[in-house]
Amino acid sequence: MKERLQKLIASAGLCSRRMAETWITAGRVTVDGRKASLGDQADLARQRVCVDGKPLASSEEKVYLMLYKPRGYVTSLHDDKGRKDVSLLVRDCGCRVYPAGRLDYDSEGLLIMTNDGTLTQQLTHPSHETSKTYLVTVRGDLTRIPALSEPMVIDEYRIQPAKVMVISQEDHQARLSITIHEGRNRQIRKMCEQCGFSVRRLKRIAEGTLTLDRKLAPGKWRTLTPEEIASLKNTPANAEKEGKGTR
Repeated sequence: MKERLQKLIASAGLCSRRMAETWITAGRVTVDGRKASLGDQADLARQRVCVDGKPLASSEEKVYLMLYKPRGYVTSLHDDKGRKDVSLLVRDCGCRVYPAGRLDYDSEGLLIMTNDGTLTQQLTHPSHETSKTYLVTVRGDLTRIPALSEPMVIDEYRIQPAKVMVISQEDHQARLSITIHEGRNRQIRKMCEQCGFSVRRLKRIAEGTLTLDRKLAPGKWRTLTPEEIASLKNTPANAEKEGKGTR
């Protein structure tokens, strides 16, 4: 049965559908040796679909990992600056897995690694509103902390208000818990910058129903339990959207 290429690529666990569309547009996808175009369909039972020259596997066992991403690694697997990427930290897991989301080079904490494109789509697309919680150490005028939870515009987009809690503070430095539901590029850092704060440390401690394992050291990973996987796939926002037939 024919399906859209972006769905086939995501189902194979290579990336999200949105990223697959970018790959197709960039000419990285071929069908039977011919460059594919956005909107093309294929039948894996009869046709050979390749990404960067490598055949697409249709029935790979799904793997789900929790990685404590340390600072000094990128989540992009194709970094034009030649920096170390997170795939180096999980290369002994037995298969190819990809980040379900991103954390910038100077940030650390919980990063889900998987070859399940459907789950990646659920966790990363803004329409699913998956919550993400960060511990953030900031310096600046602490009377401006309430402004972090107010509506603001970042990169010409009006973001949803964040939930902000003060964990500790002294002098001009505070440790905050910040929960957001969109996860746009460098959103936390841009929020802090807009409110006059400099970020000293940023660590993601939770995503959806999953909390960073306190036993994990930076750079280490473990497989998710069946209960954790089921819970991630059935977060309230995702379950509600699936009930309405939303992909």
